[in-house]
Amino acid sequence: MSDPTSPSLKNLPKVAVDLKSELEGFDHSNMKRAEVKVKNVLPSAEDLAAAKTQQTLIAGIEKFDTSRLKHTETNEKNPLPDKEIIEQEKGKQQLMSGIENFNPSQLKHAETLEKNPLPTKEGTNSRREASMKRVSTSSITTEKSLNTVMTTRILSYTLLL
Repeated sequence: MSDPTSPSLKNLPKVAVDLKSELEGFDHSNMKRAEVKVKNVLPSAEDLAAAKTQQTLIAGIEKFDTSRLKHTETNEKNPLPDKEIIEQEKGKQQLMSGIENFNPSQLKHAETLEKNPLPTKEGTNSRREASMKRVSTSSITTEKSLNTVMTTRILSYTLLL
């Protein structure tokens, strides 16, 4: 750079006469005192260390050699249950909450009537006898129907000859 020298009078910018007179007559004692607050705070040692580690991580990522990676096959797994299982679980939860929140005071009193009493000895004996009669009549009916079938077959055979 060039030597710092003060500019010549003809190179200075021209100032208006009224502005020049105001500047020359300015009184500094009328100004208020103000404290200067420094807003540009220097970073702490922790901030510098964090920034340095971040820079080293970024540099490591940029310089990483992808040729050292191995190829792998990805097996996609769906850990989420399907809609049917979700509906079943909701049904179970509703059932459990219904049981847990059941209020027995809402039940009505009911009288129990025994509609099918145990039979007496006479009743069982009469049923046995009735079933024995049915078996014997059914066997007789079966024999009669067999005889009828046989006779119709014999007749039809003789008619054919």
